Amino acid sequence: MNMGCSLLNIDCLEGVWAECLRAEFEKSYMKNLEAFLSEQQEFFPPPNMIFNSFTHTPFENVKVVIMGQDPYHGIGQAHGLSFSVPMGVPAPPSLKNIFKELDTDLGISPSKSGDLTSWARQGVLLLNSILTVAPNQPKSHHLKGWEVFTDKVIELLCLRKDPVVFILWGKSAFDKFKKISSSSSQHCILAAPHPSPLSAYTGFFGCRHFSKANEFLKKIGKSPIEWELEK
Repeated sequence: MNMGCSLLNIDCLEGVWAECLRAEFEKSYMKNLEAFLSEQQEFFPPPNMIFNSFTHTPFENVKVVIMGQDPYHGIGQAHGLSFSVPMGVPAPPSLKNIFKELDTDLGISPSKSGDLTSWARQGVLLLNSILTVAPNQPKSHHLKGWEVFTDKVIELLCLRKDPVVFILWGKSAFDKFKKISSSSSQHCILAAPHPSPLSAYTGFFGCRHFSKANEFLKKIGKSPIEWELEK
């Protein structure tokens, strides 16, 4: 497969992300991951979109992190931003529930578009723990190396003196952030069950994470996130 930039070299990233993560691209786990992806007939998102979350949200602009597990595994759904789908693609069930909670929390009625790029451009890092997936096979790229890479991303953000809101939805996200210690006390940690229909009614609905995130941002003198999308 000719993956261009997405053969996982440092040219995939820019700015501070490139500076901070340069060493990761030289490590054996990343080389092994690159070899694995090169052998795959197809995977999602498309190669040129794997690092979209970093492209749309520079390191120094990160205000909020919303972490997903791995990309959507249906054709045309994944575009490198957790929980987001491209313009014109119907919102999957978890995203529909996110929109329901947004309505309950802030009175923002569900958007016709499931494209969350406008959040990313405001400083919401929409990061999956695993950045690729095989068609129709959730978690198929589990333990291939992506978790090590995204652990490093989280570590870098946790070390920032500039506070970040970490929004953790579900056990997978919570486990990913167990490394946050008391030394990261400047950050805001918001946790709730996953928005999946299987767990949304066990505490995701009513978590009010959107308003809580904005309250924290305003408290530290940052502009809040405009959560409303195009109707």
